[in-house]
Amino acid sequence: MPTESRSRLVRRIVSLYAGLVIFGWSEALLVEAKLGVLPWDVLHQGLARHWGLTIGIWSVIAGAGVLLLWLPLRERPGLGTVSNVLTIGPALDASVWLMPTPDQMWLRAVYVVVAIVVNALATALYIGARFGPGPRDGLMTGLVRRTGGSVRLVRTAIEVVVVATGFALGGTLGIATLAFVLTIGPLVHWFMPLLHIASPDEPAPAG
Repeated sequence: MPTESRSRLVRRIVSLYAGLVIFGWSEALLVEAKLGVLPWDVLHQGLARHWGLTIGIWSVIAGAGVLLLWLPLRERPGLGTVSNVLTIGPALDASVWLMPTPDQMWLRAVYVVVAIVVNALATALYIGARFGPGPRDGLMTGLVRRTGGSVRLVRTAIEVVVVATGFALGGTLGIATLAFVLTIGPLVHWFMPLLHIASPDEPAPAG
């Protein structure tokens, strides 16, 4: 098996942490736009409004809780999995603290569009680094393997439960949430080939 060069490893690490920090910033854009947040952030926001603490801290707590659900599913976390739990929440809180909240509707809409595109870019960055899935993605793939259900069905079921719980607790469900759900898949699909860092034994793409 070919040995990975130091420069490739450094590139993967930079891609991982840049992606996670940018992901947190994209979440903060939606929080500040006040037109709806990411499905999981509906839950984090609801928990924050109900029991205090920040959305970012609840993101860390929820991510750690989801990791515990990996145990019966026999999923194995990687550096990217643990880093996802510990990095995105603080990046989200820092970005919310630093960014202004727009008053004009057109600027709030710009926040939403930028947030969705940047979130897709960030997702492709940290997945393309090949350090393991995020805790929520690992929960989905573990349940798919255990139940035999489709990815679409399992992911939808998880997010319906998460969004419904978060909304009941006071999380913001809005047009931006719907726009995110409808567009994030195609955008990540487009970014992935551009940002994937191939392993040394991966064949080069055909020219």
